[in-house]
Amino acid sequence: MNRIDRLTGILTHLQSKRTIRAVELSDRFQVSLRTIYRDIRALEETGVPIIGEAGQGYSLVEGYRLPPVMFTKQEALAFIVVEKLVEKNLDEESNRYFQEALIKIKAILKSEEKDLLGRVDENIQVLKSRNSMAPSSKSKNFQRVLEGISDRKVIFGTYTTFESQNTTERELEPIGVYHAFQQWYLIAYCRLRKDYRTFRIDRFDRLQVKDESLVLSKHPKLQRFLEKISCEHNLHQIVVEVQEEALKYLQSMKYNLGYVSEKKKGNITEMVFMNSSLEWFLRSILYMTDMVKIQQPLALKQRLADLIGEINHVQQD
Repeated sequence: MNRIDRLTGILTHLQSKRTIRAVELSDRFQVSLRTIYRDIRALEETGVPIIGEAGQGYSLVEGYRLPPVMFTKQEALAFIVVEKLVEKNLDEESNRYFQEALIKIKAILKSEEKDLLGRVDENIQVLKSRNSMAPSSKSKNFQRVLEGISDRKVIFGTYTTFESQNTTERELEPIGVYHAFQQWYLIAYCRLRKDYRTFRIDRFDRLQVKDESLVLSKHPKLQRFLEKISCEHNLHQIVVEVQEEALKYLQSMKYNLGYVSEKKKGNITEMVFMNSSLEWFLRSILYMTDMVKIQQPLALKQRLADLIGEINHVQQD
């Protein structure tokens, strides 16, 4: 990326958030902090009103607006792809808000970009997966959770636990949401239990945002809870070597298996997964173990040998 494009990108980035730290810009544009500092000075010299606060970051003076943003052909096409994905993978209410926002974005596209989107719209389709990331049919619950988090308000709802099927009323101070195991979860301080708890959002029968503000500063950050959850779920790191012909089968299911990364080694691809159940992972790939070699953990390799022995014994009987 040349410097002119980077300066334009920094300006756009500054308008997208209230405050942006120099390290975030450095990561975004893959340049050193020293380069970012020089770029900020160059923008200030051209008259852009940038405010820099030590320890906080950079921001634009309130009320300053950039000229209309111009999109490249590739960026315009990306709108269609994202729109199709969102349509199938968001709940009805969130999707409606996204569509309204996208209309505003499309309104500033140039005529040729609008024509391009019109031509390719019907040529891109996304099929809804049964393992979709979309929240359940109780879509308003998901929106109420997001509203409570963004407005820093207490939320109230009726929740049914999974194992005991107990239904109780909960008054919650929401911390954040995360997606795992094909479900959306809420982390919140539960006033009933007087402790932090994790709730599956689709298990709320109803939710409402109360007109009561919460003091967010007294709660730990979401990341701390995510690290704790990883430990509680006892996630195992699984490394396998996959032959070329098996990749097409794993590609369609790898995210359900806890996919982390992959690395090509000639005709073999090394794939890394994090999963809480070695047994479930093994049984999910059992039909292709002639094309998938388990590298670690040792317990998984041993379980595969035992399971094959059990299968052979059953077949002989």
